[in-house]
Amino acid sequence: MLELKNRIDFVYIFDVQDGNPNGDPDAGNLPRVDAQTGKGLVTDVCLKRKVRNYVQVVSTDENGKSKEGLDIYIREKAVLGRSHVKAFKALGYEMGEEAKEEIKDAEIVEDLKESGLCDGLSFSEEDEKNYITIEGVADKKAITEWLKDTELSKKTTDFIKGVLKKSKPRRPTEKETEGGRDWMCKNYYDVRAFGAVMSLKSAPNCGQVRGPIQLTFARSEDRIVTSEHSITRVAVATEQEAKNQGGDNHTMGRKATIPYGLYVCHGFISANLAKQTGFSEEDLALFWDALKNMFDVDRSAARGLMSAQKLIVFRHNSVLGNAPADKLFKLVEVKKKQDDAIPRSFEDYNVTCKADVEKKLEELHLNENITVEYLI
Repeated sequence: MLELKNRIDFVYIFDVQDGNPNGDPDAGNLPRVDAQTGKGLVTDVCLKRKVRNYVQVVSTDENGKSKEGLDIYIREKAVLGRSHVKAFKALGYEMGEEAKEEIKDAEIVEDLKESGLCDGLSFSEEDEKNYITIEGVADKKAITEWLKDTELSKKTTDFIKGVLKKSKPRRPTEKETEGGRDWMCKNYYDVRAFGAVMSLKSAPNCGQVRGPIQLTFARSEDRIVTSEHSITRVAVATEQEAKNQGGDNHTMGRKATIPYGLYVCHGFISANLAKQTGFSEEDLALFWDALKNMFDVDRSAARGLMSAQKLIVFRHNSVLGNAPADKLFKLVEVKKKQDDAIPRSFEDYNVTCKADVEKKLEELHLNENITVEYLI
């Protein structure tokens, strides 16, 4: 693995046509927008999710296993604590004594099946028997507090309290936490790249990691106009709905899109933090591939046609960098070809070409210390 020794700043430009690039759940999933300027927004979290999805797809073999060092920590439906337990087991660290008890009372079984359990507590069926398990790393205090507020029956809560007394968790030492953090960085690409807070109460403490890659919100070049469309499904979900409609069986819905939006995101990669997490040049190459191709493995009818249009990279010849990032970003200009035109495609814009950016770097006497690459 080649060590990353250069600070990097980059400009990422992508667009969306007849889609919703990043819905806001607090606004009925409408496209995110700056209320004062009317310009569209796409969060950094949304873009990182797509990078994770791409890495997960390209690094998973035919047996569903990730290649060494390319697993994803924050994945869909993940239980984060399981990764921490996996790390401690791999390192041979003791995590405490797990308490597992067979449930012989049918009422307790039904009660647990219908209820959600707190972290560190799990219900399982094995060989036609039912079990309640309290992990050795579970926070007993948190489980006790949860039992006070839960809607489980008294019989069930008393049973869990009895099992709780048998569990003997322990807190990891500082050295074990550091070991867990290093193992997570080595095995999980997104931890190595973006960092993570891994100090969970319900699982072994693997500390915190500051990732070398940071992204801004992407902001559209022009105002966006949200369109809401009525859509129809020629089916219903229940027999009662069919009866109420007399067999017509139609369901109405809504879909929000924007006709077109060109978004610009700025990113930063710290060589200093990359050294701490083990983020390498090979990892960086995979990140560039993700930015170029991630929309093609994340298609959705809701997102319309999303495409990566430009990826402009400024590579400094030092770890700490040779110029402020904002000074470099200003060298890349995105302008409409006609000021009064309503943009409907990327061809309606001009983006500063590589030759012009290199000329500006030379005028600022930065060309010997910073190189520019147009990867798209």
